[in-house]
Amino acid sequence: MTEKVDLLTEFKEYLQYGYYPFYFEKKAHYPLKLSETINTVIEVDIPSIFPIEYQNISNLKKLITLICKSNPFTPNIKELLGKMSLGEDYRTLYRYLHYLDRAKILKIIRPESKGDNIFTKPEKIYLHNPNLHYAYCNEPHIGTIREVFFRSMLFGEKLSLPKKGDFLVNEKYLFEVGGKNKSFKQIKDIPHSFVVADDIEIGSGNKIPLWLFGFLY
Repeated sequence: MTEKVDLLTEFKEYLQYGYYPFYFEKKAHYPLKLSETINTVIEVDIPSIFPIEYQNISNLKKLITLICKSNPFTPNIKELLGKMSLGEDYRTLYRYLHYLDRAKILKIIRPESKGDNIFTKPEKIYLHNPNLHYAYCNEPHIGTIREVFFRSMLFGEKLSLPKKGDFLVNEKYLFEVGGKNKSFKQIKDIPHSFVVADDIEIGSGNKIPLWLFGFLY
């Protein structure tokens, strides 16, 4: 019992503190260090590479916060434009999303049929990893954290959003991500389908513990 508690506790801590190398410094300093690093990327790195006026940097930070508070974010572009005070300037909003995606602050999943066209409406927008959710949201939604962790561990694979389940990997393997009581109801009878469950140490059959995907990092 003790080993189980320790394992799952360490996993929960990783979700908050373990994604960047300064994890090995004092944990108490981690949130501040992460915030400083992201601010440097937004205020220095992005303007040095992409055509964005310095006075618009605050829009990038606002966009991150808006997406962080969603669970997870399936974009309503018109609503997002309104909250960003961009009127109907879709192209500027799409550029901002592209800049943050390239900077590995956001992760955008686009429709397969549209390829990598940055002016295509995304299917889903995530922060790049769970640590960022804890940095930008006071109470991040646990369902979002699970999905973001799973997606971030499969960064080298082809991911798309299926009609059933949460993620289709390499056009073959279907995954439904949830808590320990997540059932196969939503993906019943679909070949190569798996439930990825949080808060369990050992899997069974096609039910896999979420923490195991950390070995892909």
